[in-house]
Amino acid sequence: MTDRFPSTDVILKTGATYAKDLTERVLWTGATALGGVLIASGPADMLKTSFWESAGVAAIVAGGTLLKGLFARLVGDPNSASTVRGV
Repeated sequence: MTDRFPSTDVILKTGATYAKDLTERVLWTGATALGGVLIASGPADMLKTSFWESAGVAAIVAGGTLLKGLFARLVGDPNSASTVRGV
């Protein structure tokens, strides 16, 4: 009879992989969002953006995320959108 639960090694490896992936996603999203705000509204007016500037920020962030995912194929695992190897 096989055990229904994964081994401790599998759980720790999966948890470490998840933590690396989550950390990378948070850092890249923050950097891309900051870049989007700076490009769309400029640093002087970033707290007074119009609707269209805010929509521009969202579009820039989405485009930046797409570019990061494509870049990740070159430096990370080709079957993952992560730049961290093994994720």
